Amino acid sequence: MNKFKNKANGHTEQISGLTWLWALLFGSIYFAVKGVWKHAVVSFILALCTMGISLLIYPFFAKGIMRNYYLHNGWKAVK
Repeated sequence: MNKFKNKANGHTEQISGLTWLWALLFGSIYFAVKGVWKHAVVSFILALCTMGISLLIYPFFAKGIMRNYYLHNGWKAVK
């Protein structure tokens, strides 16, 4: 499921198939724009500690990170 609906206000968000690309191009800025601050900070710190190598690995997990973020914050997966 790539669409999620907020139960409180009915807002719908969709996770695109290019999430990995946006995370690769923009790194922690992508997560900050989406409001996933925990992963924005973690990816930034990992990038500093690994001299940027983690920015090549983190995008593989971006779609799952976004999916889990919506589900854990009370959003419902819709078709």
